[in-house]
Amino acid sequence: MSQSLLVALDGTVLDPDAPFLYADDLAAVRGDGIFETLLIRGGRARAVGLHLQRLARSAAMLDLPEPDVDAWRTAIDVAARTWSERRGSGTEGLVRLVYSRGRESAGPKPEPTAYLTVGPVAERATAVREHGVSVITLERGYSIDLAATAPWQLLGAKTLSYATNMGALRHAAELGYDDVIYVSSEGAVLEGPRSTVVAVIGETLVTPPAEIGILPGTTQVATFALAAEEGWRTETRVLRPADLIEADSVWLISSVTLAARVTKLNGHPLSVPEDAKKFVDLVDRAISVDRE
Repeated sequence: MSQSLLVALDGTVLDPDAPFLYADDLAAVRGDGIFETLLIRGGRARAVGLHLQRLARSAAMLDLPEPDVDAWRTAIDVAARTWSERRGSGTEGLVRLVYSRGRESAGPKPEPTAYLTVGPVAERATAVREHGVSVITLERGYSIDLAATAPWQLLGAKTLSYATNMGALRHAAELGYDDVIYVSSEGAVLEGPRSTVVAVIGETLVTPPAEIGILPGTTQVATFALAAEEGWRTETRVLRPADLIEADSVWLISSVTLAARVTKLNGHPLSVPEDAKKFVDLVDRAISVDRE
């Protein structure tokens, strides 16, 4: 029996072991679609509003039909409730929303495919929350100007085309690193394959601006909003790897892993903050607020 859940957009809980996706779905044959991942914690999905906003932005960038946000929210609620009833409210779950263009055989305007799954949070995610990650910088292969000059590259959309990201992570693992921070052709810090970079410098949180061609991070948005309310300074600006080395601490944050401290960058040990739990607690509390 599968450990996962499969939920249709109408809220129907389906058999996750039964065939569901057509072989010619454009999600499978071309990666022509978008997705979001959310965390179930304490019996409910976190930061739902921010994720649905980003789903709608990504859909617009790919010229997909506007998502039915109310239907997605209902399906997420059903998934979180069912997961918690079956696994217990203390068991975290990873929710993945998938929205593709539909079947290739359906012609120029196919009916979109929409569904979500829930599965266990990977052991890796819980481990790096506690122990952190060693990171290597890798070239992304484009300039920070590309998002503005080549919108068809879909930079800033959360698409299903993740082969390059997975390839970068495998390459890092072969070299003995846990994760990756991409840099632009100018050497500017971009993002991780599945995370946003945040540097803590004194009482200031700094992250690269989305305008340079990175995915706007929902966890970063939530964290910076709460931080500003609690007296932190927040800033978006272009960072270089040297800035990360000089920072008080550097974090890779995401919706499921949450906060993973960068312990080494290109083999260089990074400083250990006196109160790392302060930032971890900030992120944990930030995702509990469902910001619209």
